[in-house]
Amino acid sequence: MSDSKEVVKGGEGMERHLGLSTAIALGVGTTIGSGIFTSVGAVAGAAGTPLLTILAFLIGGLIMIPQNLIYAEYSTAYSEDGGQFVYFREAGWPFMAMFFIWSCWWASDPVGIAIMGLTVANYLAFFTGWSSVTVSVVACLLIIFFTWLHMCHKHAGAKWQNFITAFKVVPFLLLVLAGLFFINGGNLEAAPVSSSAAAHGGLLSAMIAGIAATTWSYDGMQTCVTMGGEVKNPKKNMPIALIGTVFVVTLLYVLLSVSAVGLVNIDTLAASDAPVAEAFSHIPGIGSQAGNIAAILAVIVVTGSLSSLIMFQARGEMKAAQEGYWWRSWGKIDPKYDSPVISMLWQSGFALVLVWATSIQDLVAIFTFICLLRNALLFCAWFPLQKKNNYHPTFKAPGGPVMAILAIVPSLILMVGELSGIISGEVPLFSFNPISAGILVVISAVPFYLHWKKVNADIIEAAEARRNAEIKEEVAEEAAVQQ
Repeated sequence: MSDSKEVVKGGEGMERHLGLSTAIALGVGTTIGSGIFTSVGAVAGAAGTPLLTILAFLIGGLIMIPQNLIYAEYSTAYSEDGGQFVYFREAGWPFMAMFFIWSCWWASDPVGIAIMGLTVANYLAFFTGWSSVTVSVVACLLIIFFTWLHMCHKHAGAKWQNFITAFKVVPFLLLVLAGLFFINGGNLEAAPVSSSAAAHGGLLSAMIAGIAATTWSYDGMQTCVTMGGEVKNPKKNMPIALIGTVFVVTLLYVLLSVSAVGLVNIDTLAASDAPVAEAFSHIPGIGSQAGNIAAILAVIVVTGSLSSLIMFQARGEMKAAQEGYWWRSWGKIDPKYDSPVISMLWQSGFALVLVWATSIQDLVAIFTFICLLRNALLFCAWFPLQKKNNYHPTFKAPGGPVMAILAIVPSLILMVGELSGIISGEVPLFSFNPISAGILVVISAVPFYLHWKKVNADIIEAAEARRNAEIKEEVAEEAAVQQ
C-alpha cells in the first residue's frame, strides 16, 4: 500500500495525506498567529520594560527547544492521530490521557479558535471602526467558514494551509524589517509599566511573568503531532517539522518584539487591543498608513492560524472517543468527507459561544495555566515510556533524561508564577478569576473519567486488546529479523 494511502494505527481510518510542507505549515502557521499579535501587549505589561519584553520572547522560545526535541522523539515512536493523548496512554496514564483532551476542550481548543476569530475581527476593526457586536459577528462567520472548509473539503483545506502559511511569513518578515529600520532608541530605555513587578523592583518576578505570558504566543509548534496519523513518512518528516518550527518562530518573534517596543512607548503597547498595529502606526511620516498595513498583515497571519486550529484540533477529541474516554459519537469518521465531522462541529460550536461569552484576556489566562500544567506532566511521561516494549523512536532527543528535565522544569516554574496571586492570598481562590477557572477544569476531569471508564468499558477493552496484539506482532517481527 502506498504511503499516501496508508491507514493509521489506532483505527482512525483516515489516509496519510499530509506531506512535510503541510506538517511545517501546521506548526509555523498555527504558532505565528494571534499569539504574537495579541500577546505582545500582554507580555509588555507583564515584563514591564522593553528589554525584559524582548528577553521574555527569547527565553520563551529557547524553552521550547527541549520540548520539541522530546515531541520529535515521541512522534517517531507513536505516529497516530491524537498526539499527546497517545503519549500519555502509552505511558500507562489513562487518566492523564483523558485529562489532556478534557483540558484542551475547556481551556485551549475552542478557546484558541475563539481568540483567533476575535483577533482577526479586532484588527479589521482597527481601521473599519466596527462596533464590538460587529466584531463578534465577523469572528463567528470566519469560524463557520473554515469549519466547513476543513470538515467537508479536507484536501483543499490542506492546500490552503500550505498557501496561507507561505503567504503570511514573507509579509511578516517585511513588517519586522520595516519596524527595525524605524525604531526609536529612546523607547528601549522607557520606564517600567507602573502596574508591573519591574516598577517595584521585582525584576525576577517580572521576568517570570513575561515569559509565562509568551506561552500563548509559542503554543502550536507541536501541532503536527495531533495529526500524526495523517502525515506521510512520519519517522522522517515529524522531527524535521518540529525542530525547524522552533527556530523559525523564535527568530521571527524576537525580531518583532524588538520592533514593537522600539516603535512605541511600553505603556501604550501594554494597553492596546491591537498592539502590533499600534506600534507600527508610530513610524515617522507614514504612521497611519503603516498602522493600517500592519493591521492588514495581522489579519492575513492570524487567519492562517485560525484555519490551522480548526483543521487539526478536533483530532484530539476524536482519538479520545475512539479509545473510550469521550462521548462515543465524537470518534466517528464521516465516510463521505473522511473527517471527524461530529468532533469538529462540537469544537467550533463551543468556540462560537465563547466569542460572545468572555474576553480575550480571560481566555488567554485560563489557557496559559492549563497549558503549563499539562506540558510539565506530558514530559514526565518520557521516563515510563523508556520501559515500554513498543517504544522504538527513530529519533532520540540528545541528552535523554537531561532534555526531558529541561522540558519539565521551566513549565513548573512558570506555572507557580501563574499561581502566585492565589498562593499569596491577593487573589481569592473561590472567586471568578481565570486561574480558579483553570483549577476547576482540572478537578472536573475526575468524575467524567470515572463515568467514561464505566459506560465505555467495552470500547476501552477492545482498544487495549488491539494495541496489545499490535505490540505482540511488532515483537514477533523484530525477533524474526534478528534471527
